[in-house]
Amino acid sequence: MADTATVDGLGVGDHACLTFSDAEERLDLVAAFVRDGLRRREKVLCWTDAVAPDRLVAELAGRSVRPGAALRRGQLSVSAAGEALTGLGLGGAGMIDVLAAEVDRAARQGYPGLRVTADMCWATRPLADAEGLVAFETEVADLFAGGRLCLICQYDRDRFDAVTLAFAAKAHPKAVAAQVYYEHPLLRICRQYSPPGVKIAGELDYRHLDVLEQALAESMRLDRRMHVNLTGLSYIDGTCAGAIVQTALKLPASRRMTVTCQRLVATVLDLVGSGNTPQLRVQRVS
Repeated sequence: MADTATVDGLGVGDHACLTFSDAEERLDLVAAFVRDGLRRREKVLCWTDAVAPDRLVAELAGRSVRPGAALRRGQLSVSAAGEALTGLGLGGAGMIDVLAAEVDRAARQGYPGLRVTADMCWATRPLADAEGLVAFETEVADLFAGGRLCLICQYDRDRFDAVTLAFAAKAHPKAVAAQVYYEHPLLRICRQYSPPGVKIAGELDYRHLDVLEQALAESMRLDRRMHVNLTGLSYIDGTCAGAIVQTALKLPASRRMTVTCQRLVATVLDLVGSGNTPQLRVQRVS
């Protein structure tokens, strides 16, 4: 079974699987993976399928990644997975040859490593080479021996059958997932990686104050600019809203917290003093 890893803990030599059902969370993790690679001066390739290349660039930009300059200088490339891997009818061995060539090219260009994120949904399309996918995942391991490649393969749980998902989990040494502080059908609190902070969805009240404070404290420790994403939150009580405002008040004057939320949540935050907290900025999305 693959070891669970957070996206910010990945580096050259890692081959990881990201299985997802939440498209927004998948994009958050991909954005963090790309951002970290650019900061480490690695070359970054995004092979995308479900999301068009132009839209993926826009999604990266909306998640605190600056793709423009990296695209212009060739450090970042965003292209359709079908064209990059299978456009010439390549089998599994051919796809590995493509990836090996990219590793060599990055080395010749002076990059310390190559970071690749590949949306594997191309394999679910009509006439796709499903056997090529199995061959690729089975044989690609040899490319990691040189310590120059980091690869995340993305699998949409709604597009792949259970057998393929089980194979993918077995074929990858690591599995990427967001750090989750609390998970319940009515509430999810997890770490957001790009922009860095906390993401909360569902209904939040005083019964979950401890876990909320834990998540906020970790973000305050790790993130110079805290982002609290409450766009998926439909209800918050005064106790938890107050905890968010009090956390912002603890920040030094040089730091900021940005809260993104719906209008009703913003109203509750305003009632507990968000408007009188210089370190706090509340952005309404509706």
